[in-house]
Amino acid sequence: MTNGAPPPLRPAGTRRSGPLKYLPLGVAAWLVLEIWLLTVVAGATSGFVVFLLLVGGLLLGSAVIKRAGRRAFRKLQEAVRQQQSGMAPVEERQSGGGALTMLGGLLIILPGLISDALGLILLVPPVQKALGRYAERTFERKVREAAPGGFGDAFQQARMHRPDGKVVPGEVIRDDEPRRGPHPDDPQLPR
Repeated sequence: MTNGAPPPLRPAGTRRSGPLKYLPLGVAAWLVLEIWLLTVVAGATSGFVVFLLLVGGLLLGSAVIKRAGRRAFRKLQEAVRQQQSGMAPVEERQSGGGALTMLGGLLIILPGLISDALGLILLVPPVQKALGRYAERTFERKVREAAPGGFGDAFQQARMHRPDGKVVPGEVIRDDEPRRGPHPDDPQLPR
């Protein structure tokens, strides 16, 4: 029986796993490092040079994201056109190039020199291919580990193994369905 209250998102007894535990500390350290590096560059050159670097990163990052978005939209239109004409869609193995290009553009937009350097590295095609293949292999391995039978089993396991829920095997019998004719097991009929 339930009490009508939604289950808690994360039970009080569970803790974050591995890298997620240190994520806030890592983000704080990254921000401090970015600010320190900007002040070092401003001290070595001038504040105007840092301002130009930040504005240039904003413009370059937006251009990269816009170009990647247009390319993705063009591919989508082409796929829809091929599907409507009855042709089999041509499979392209890009290994996440569009997503990594957009991520690189986003990193360039973020203020800071370290994020700009990481964003520029993500725009290099061999790096994109290597990271895309790595991400694809990792995703496939995780799916195989999580669900030996496929995606259906993965969703079933996720539902059954929630820390806050219980799965009760049972059968649903609906009394509101109309009956067809008298049933011999009906207690209201005389015997």
